[in-house]
Amino acid sequence: MNEKAKRSNLFGHGLLWFGAGVSIAEILTGTYLAPLGWEAGITVIVLGHLIGGVLFFLTGLVSARSGKSAMEAVKMAYGRYGGAFFAMLNVLQLVGWTGIMIYDGALSAKAIWPIGNWGWCVVIGALIVLWIMVGVRNFGRMNTITMMALFILTVIMCIVIMEETGTAPVSSEMISFGAALELSVSMPLSWLPVVGDYTKDTEEPVRAALVSTFVYGLVSSWMFLIGMGAAILAGTGDIAQIMLRAGLGTVGLLIIVFSTITTAFLDAFSAGISAEAVRTAMGQCGEGKGKQMAVFAATIGTVAAILFPMDDITGLLYMIGSVFAPMVAVLLGAFFVLKTDAQNKACDWRNIFAWLVGFLIYRLLMDVDLPIGYTLPTVLITFALSVGLNKCVKA
Repeated sequence: MNEKAKRSNLFGHGLLWFGAGVSIAEILTGTYLAPLGWEAGITVIVLGHLIGGVLFFLTGLVSARSGKSAMEAVKMAYGRYGGAFFAMLNVLQLVGWTGIMIYDGALSAKAIWPIGNWGWCVVIGALIVLWIMVGVRNFGRMNTITMMALFILTVIMCIVIMEETGTAPVSSEMISFGAALELSVSMPLSWLPVVGDYTKDTEEPVRAALVSTFVYGLVSSWMFLIGMGAAILAGTGDIAQIMLRAGLGTVGLLIIVFSTITTAFLDAFSAGISAEAVRTAMGQCGEGKGKQMAVFAATIGTVAAILFPMDDITGLLYMIGSVFAPMVAVLLGAFFVLKTDAQNKACDWRNIFAWLVGFLIYRLLMDVDLPIGYTLPTVLITFALSVGLNKCVKA
């Protein structure tokens, strides 16, 4: 690959993760930090994205260097069936995220053009399916224009919010520093079982992982800041209301829809890739079925968005952290320290045990409410335990 093609490839990674970062769900999560105030809130956003960003980078680097998708890489630490277990959990969380994105997008869109929540769910779901079938790379210039429009929107939203003079947060419920930090960590954490699907084919592993991490971390932090600022200054976390105040109208509606598509597409597409990994582990022919499964995931997400309320996602964020933070800690130990590969084994019980301990530690720490959050201590303990077990206990 020549230098120009490499730069284009890196630009593509940046564009992809810019679209993932511009998300209504991220803005809404930012509103939960409003009770902390500006100083503590900004500190939480920066620290949380630094912690999550390091894990995001290292996880993306594993796939970039191994050439394996996110869930295929997990098999190197846990074995075929262990990897299939996490792939199934990943499919569930990604279908859930697809539903949440569609639900949030529909709520905001109907405030500008009221055709009903279910109507917007169907429209957005159908466009996500179209995005999957055509493929984001085949949209070419349209995808670039969409990202530029999203960037302009975020700037306008910032201006509108900063012109407000209110000081009352959208919610009077208090949140501790540790719990808020964990919410900030949880957004990059939710992409850990996904990022490898988009870094695996690069010829520049470190640069691709670094560009993906930097762009997503920066944009995600920006979205959190917009949400928190909207709650503190404008007294609302309703994106549609902010855009109506800005006089965006139909333009704002289009941008809401496309921002939902660019994020939900990644969730649905990776759900298909993870489903492929499950079928392969079970001895079934899964290769080449990813796009069909991604369409199925988008369809299920659309139906879920129509049928179920999805206003509070904090429980899902904490569950994702408790499952995937220790999973990645074990993978990083196996790949970077032990340099082992268990993908030809049925299971690696030492690593599965280490993950289970990490999962329990995370859930227990939620009751302790440490100021450093739950992810960092969970990852460090699980990492040390998995490396120690592998060195001391024979397979």
